[in-house]
Amino acid sequence: MANNNLTNFFEKYLTKDPLFLNKSVLQSSYVPEEILHRESEINQIANILAPSLRLEKPSNIFLYGKTGTGKTLSVKYTTSQINDVAKSKDIPILIFYVNCKLKKVADTEYRLMAHLCRELGKNIPPTGLPTDEIYKVFFNVIDSKKQIIILILDELDQLVKKAGDEVLYNFTRINSELKNAQISLVGISNDLLFADSLDPRIKSSLSEEEIVFPPYNAMQLQQILRERTKIAFKPGALEEGVIEKCSAFAARDHGDARRALELLRVAGELAERENMQKVNMKYIDQAEEKIEKDKVIDIVDAQPKQFQVVLYSVLSLHNPKNNAALFTGEVYDHYKKLCTRTNLRPLTQRRVSDILGELDMMGIINARIISKGRHGRTREITPSLSSTSKNKVVRVLDERLDLT
Repeated sequence: MANNNLTNFFEKYLTKDPLFLNKSVLQSSYVPEEILHRESEINQIANILAPSLRLEKPSNIFLYGKTGTGKTLSVKYTTSQINDVAKSKDIPILIFYVNCKLKKVADTEYRLMAHLCRELGKNIPPTGLPTDEIYKVFFNVIDSKKQIIILILDELDQLVKKAGDEVLYNFTRINSELKNAQISLVGISNDLLFADSLDPRIKSSLSEEEIVFPPYNAMQLQQILRERTKIAFKPGALEEGVIEKCSAFAARDHGDARRALELLRVAGELAERENMQKVNMKYIDQAEEKIEKDKVIDIVDAQPKQFQVVLYSVLSLHNPKNNAALFTGEVYDHYKKLCTRTNLRPLTQRRVSDILGELDMMGIINARIISKGRHGRTREITPSLSSTSKNKVVRVLDERLDLT
């Protein structure tokens, strides 16, 4: 498009009839007035956190479940209701939500504490102070009056992976020293085995209550999408069967509602770009391909080298013609050879098995645990990428691991 045509393009764009009424409804940050199919989990969270309204410290909670199963949504919904009641009754409750995956916000202990202090009105530099000093500032501010602090740490496993579990121990220790305030932690993790990796003393004091969020099934996803699309799209903007197809794609992806909503949003954007009056099946397919490529490449690029070598072992061993499953042992043997080529020290087979489990959690592979009787258990492994994405990932890994 020539530069002088841009003005015309943008002016025409403004006169086009949009397919969307409110696109933000399809984004993960949106909290609907009613959360479907999570009544039980929301009631459990509400029951655990309700004592905060009597200024009693609630139990710490750990929420587990795969991506897009409504963990964050349910906590935000419940705590916003607590906040409304607390404000109306003048009850001193502070609620902080922090995503520990956000780089330069809360991905280290220092950054997390500095962020919390800033939320409390204290100006803390991005780097430079001893961590103990920031804890002291935080401690003094919150303990200045009787109050309950509910601290929601989303993607908590990411913080612990980078900063260690000592940060969690420090929070549990703070409570015993506070005279007026008390902190209750709500940890959210996509890793169902996360608590098992914690130091036992931290685990016992932290995970007082645990709630596991199951994946949504295709029918539940359809209902969620129907409710959202009523507000997101203009009437008649979706061709028949589009919602069902989105739901089927997402149900296949561990019942990920976030993914289903993103598929609809991207499909709508692609249809709008082509001046279509309706979103049809073709755009769902295009959106699926676009999202998968972007998502997988970003995830793979962000992984440590050991993860990349394990994934490369799976992708290079897998034969797409017969799609036969691989087993942990053969992946491990190939992984060790690749470690020699990439100058990495091989991890134990057990740790590689854990990594395969984490790659399964990310949706990059399917790694089903099967029993081999007295020979123990193994994982049955197949990639869950389309052939286009698989080839692109292999090229990226070739480059990152210098295997070309």
